[in-house]
Amino acid sequence: MTAQIIETNSTPLKRVDVDGVTVDIIENALRNAREEMDAVLFRTAMSPGIREQGDCFPLIADRHGKMVVGQMGSFITGFTNAYSGTLEEGDIILTNDPYMCNAAISHLNDWLVLVPVFKDGRHIAWSAMFGHMSDNGGMVPGSMPIQASTIFQEGVRIPPVKLYKKGVLQEEVLELILHNVRTPQWNRFDLNALVAACKTAAKRCNELAVRFGDDVFDSTLDIMLERNKKAMGEIIKMFIPEEPREFADYICDDGKGMGPYKINCKMWREGEKVIFDFDGTDPQAQSSINFYLNEEMFKMFFGSFTINVVDPQIIFNDGFYDLVDVRIPEGTLLKPKYPAALSGRTHALGRIFDILGALLGMGAPQELLNAAGFSDSPHLFYSGYDDKGEWFQLFQIGFGGIPGRPVGDGPDGHSLWPGFTNVPNEFIESYFPMRIENYEVIPDSGGAGLHRGGHGLSVAYRFLCDGQIAIHDDRWLVHPWGVNGGEPGMRSTKRMVRADGTEEWLPSKCEDLKVKAGDLLYFNTWGGGGWGDPYLRDPAMVLTDFNRGLVTVEGAKAYGVIIENGAVNEAATTDLRATLTATRGEVSMFSHGGTIEEIKARCLEETHIPAPVTPTFQNVK
Repeated sequence: MTAQIIETNSTPLKRVDVDGVTVDIIENALRNAREEMDAVLFRTAMSPGIREQGDCFPLIADRHGKMVVGQMGSFITGFTNAYSGTLEEGDIILTNDPYMCNAAISHLNDWLVLVPVFKDGRHIAWSAMFGHMSDNGGMVPGSMPIQASTIFQEGVRIPPVKLYKKGVLQEEVLELILHNVRTPQWNRFDLNALVAACKTAAKRCNELAVRFGDDVFDSTLDIMLERNKKAMGEIIKMFIPEEPREFADYICDDGKGMGPYKINCKMWREGEKVIFDFDGTDPQAQSSINFYLNEEMFKMFFGSFTINVVDPQIIFNDGFYDLVDVRIPEGTLLKPKYPAALSGRTHALGRIFDILGALLGMGAPQELLNAAGFSDSPHLFYSGYDDKGEWFQLFQIGFGGIPGRPVGDGPDGHSLWPGFTNVPNEFIESYFPMRIENYEVIPDSGGAGLHRGGHGLSVAYRFLCDGQIAIHDDRWLVHPWGVNGGEPGMRSTKRMVRADGTEEWLPSKCEDLKVKAGDLLYFNTWGGGGWGDPYLRDPAMVLTDFNRGLVTVEGAKAYGVIIENGAVNEAATTDLRATLTATRGEVSMFSHGGTIEEIKARCLEETHIPAPVTPTFQNVK
């Protein structure tokens, strides 16, 4: 199956020479158009997840579906290869079902809008954008049920459907979809905002084609892709070895008491092509932590990560995809078979970035190797009826510690996705029956190192109305690992203090947890792993962190630093560092905080939560 583009103008586009100045003008105009897509969306969406947090991913692609500018490519090829219908000028496609678009998006909450861009009867480009809807129907508010065993429990499945036909809104289709969600007004406004953003990009593409000519515009897109391919080709030859490297990391648990789950990847180069093979990854889970990883999307992850680490000046697009071969065995955690549940795929998605960082950095640990910390995207859901009897529903993404890096400390309290921002506390308190009583970094949570890991956040939510909450998080069992002598980061924790004073430690994945007015939730995220020998960190920097409230007197000892009366005791520090260096043994490239067996044996004592049991897997045929 493949989508059929209907053009009323059959004149083919021609490849022409384009001077460098014109290429730069068009390239930067497209970058601005991509930023304008975000601006339009944020000003017209309604849900806090999109409007305030920015949980959306835009792109502009050439007529073949290759992203030329954007944040997360790979939507269009997966869609066009799966869609068997026709596309005409004025058509706008909506879908959210990963199984019907080759995982162009990876769970049902992500509503994807695709717009084929036409000019004078010819198809010249694509614009596309998806946004995370605060609700998609299904078993639980927020539509990310931990206990789901199939995708049917996760809400309304929208196959690729024409939301607009030749410019006309298909109102009955839209109303049918909105009838199945708990927040129809939010979804309607958010969807309209996605459409408006894509139309804005389509308009900008047409304006550029009018200004410079269709052939120049089309040829420039090819040149932009070729530039990327050439640059990435050099990076691959420089940093990817022919001899395979292998690395594994783990999802802590599945929310049903089983875990951890292994994600394994081997990387090597054959000629100019890099191969990633996920053989050895655990079979698909019985819960919703499966991540249906589209091969094209993984290529995007690889390109985005590599470009940002090696040379952020390279324009990020899909030009290099022919240089990457991705192999993911079917029936595994990363390629589950229909109808496996997918809504909790965020944990595996985050681990992919940590694994990529390990694989790319192992060959040049002093120059390229990051610690772990791109580990997760913690979610909090709170819903119920307020004092006026009106339904409320909060979906919020939390932030953790970014890993220590060769170039410096990891940022504190930052999102997995660089473009995400936190929902302002004032916004939450204005629109939801809750009060934020504490919002601060957690001292000593970043792994000690020459460059320390970023610190996690502690947010205290006071619930002002009875309701229910759900929590999605990870890195509570396996640590964000340190590298080159750096220590692991602190793990995440969740603690509830009830209005009557009783306390309980909560698992990192729970749902339908009843709360009463006055209950207080301490939502603590993980810290990033440390980079490099902590005993080589300048004691003055440790003292600065102490004065900023980021490191305690006891925490300073992890750097071999003694702080007394607000100052560094130089003699005691020298003695302590000598002792610690002599007794620690050989420094390994990775510090995981112990083997899986050792970590599980200490689990209850260290986390207040029983260790998960070894997963069992259903036969998948």
